Amino acid sequence: MALSEQEILKGLAEIVNEETGLEPEEVQMEKSFTEDLDIDSLSMMTIVVNAEDKFGVRIPDEEVKNLTHVKDAVNFINTNQG
Repeated sequence: MALSEQEILKGLAEIVNEETGLEPEEVQMEKSFTEDLDIDSLSMMTIVVNAEDKFGVRIPDEEVKNLTHVKDAVNFINTNQG
């Protein structure tokens, strides 16, 4: 069964929390990973790998650079989930 955007956001927030220590409620759709959440490229790659595992999606390396905001990642996962 496909997850809703809210469920994906919640799961992504948990992954970001585990990687960075940011509180899950800080991870909001309009936030930029680098500008607002201060996530560096190394942490972003870890988040991507964990998101692939959690949501059962494949996020190609060339797609990662397009995931600048939380909503971009949520939309990508939502569109590509099994």
